[in-house]
Amino acid sequence: MSMKKIIIQLAGILLGNTLYALGVVLFIVPTGLITGGTTGLGLAFQHFFEIPLSSFVTVFNLLMFFVGLLILGKQFALTTLVSTFYYPLILTVLEKGIGYHSLTSDPLLATLFGGALIGIAIGIVIRCHASTGGMDIPPLIANKLWGLSISVTMYVFDFLILLLQASFTNIEMILYGILLVLCYTLVLDRVLMIGQSQTEVFIVSHEHEKINDMIIHELDRGSTLLKAQTGFKKEERPVILTVITHRELPELRGRVLDIDPGAFMIVSAANEVRGRGFTACKEYLSK
Repeated sequence: MSMKKIIIQLAGILLGNTLYALGVVLFIVPTGLITGGTTGLGLAFQHFFEIPLSSFVTVFNLLMFFVGLLILGKQFALTTLVSTFYYPLILTVLEKGIGYHSLTSDPLLATLFGGALIGIAIGIVIRCHASTGGMDIPPLIANKLWGLSISVTMYVFDFLILLLQASFTNIEMILYGILLVLCYTLVLDRVLMIGQSQTEVFIVSHEHEKINDMIIHELDRGSTLLKAQTGFKKEERPVILTVITHRELPELRGRVLDIDPGAFMIVSAANEVRGRGFTACKEYLSK
């Protein structure tokens, strides 16, 4: 990996952890919301044992780091090293610098904005091929030792942490806590898909040669001709498969219908596309 990529990756991990800490300081703690993960566990310990949140997060992250190093190996340790030490540090800095001052007194707004900020933060860290550490580690250990699903185990841990906090909060805050977890999970999924999801289009037409040439030479996109047979007349007719960006879809649709108003098109979302023209540079080949 080049030095430039390492710097960008490191900057992304620091940014993600900073946004996570901001979400906690500006929305979660001052509004009295409950949440999952290390922060949620820290809130419970803060209530029961009066341990400062930043102190608990520091100790717990370090403990999980060394447990992960022991069980999951050095490769895992390298991907969580920065988050393990930086997140508690930036959380402490923000606690002392700006304190727990919510930007809103409305719990619903705090839930939505806090969840969005945390989801974006975790998404950035994961896109940098790293982990936020803490409660991300036990599901990975459970997966390695017993083959348990990481996502299911993570949801179980989050649910148990919410139940732990439910003992000192009212039912309304519990509902907000569930909404918070759902919110940052949905935002996380969207962040992970940014720049990777594209549009997949199948086209069936008598004018398949003209449409195929248009896609290649006018839209500057690749295509694949699939062998197919019509169901009723049993005619051999190629089906054109192409993958384009979302913004190119209206132009493709218009150009196809200009060539053949009766063309049959199937449009669907492709969650991830890799290869030339998307994750690798295009290559132009002469016939």
